Amino acid sequence: MCVKKIFMMLTLAMLAQFGWGQEVSYQLSSHILDINKGTPAADVKIRLSKLETKTDTWIQVAEKTTDNNGRVKDFLPEDGTNHQGIYKLTYETAPYFEAQQQDTFYPFIEVVFEIKDDKHYHVPITLSPFGYSTYRGN
Repeated sequence: MCVKKIFMMLTLAMLAQFGWGQEVSYQLSSHILDINKGTPAADVKIRLSKLETKTDTWIQVAEKTTDNNGRVKDFLPEDGTNHQGIYKLTYETAPYFEAQQQDTFYPFIEVVFEIKDDKHYHVPITLSPFGYSTYRGN
């Protein structure tokens, strides 16, 4: 009887560990690469806004900062919410270049895109002081 109890407790402990160890997944991510330096752009603030089509106004959804790899991986948690709509990512590039004592033509960059389904969307930016490029990644 004692062996059964121990086995049951160990089984429950393992199941609980798996349940708590599950990572949350997100529908939207971004990445900034500084092509002038050939490195990720760390510590860049990125603001996510959603267009309220009835009033034609942007509603801020989140504000994040890129990690040491130039990434933000956790916009729009996949929690059953329908995230379809028109969004804008605003990249605050002026402080990034100011920290490097570098002039820039773009104090910020706005990328507008539409989420039409529940697939993952990745919006990377390749950045230099006087130009940038973006595309839908995966």
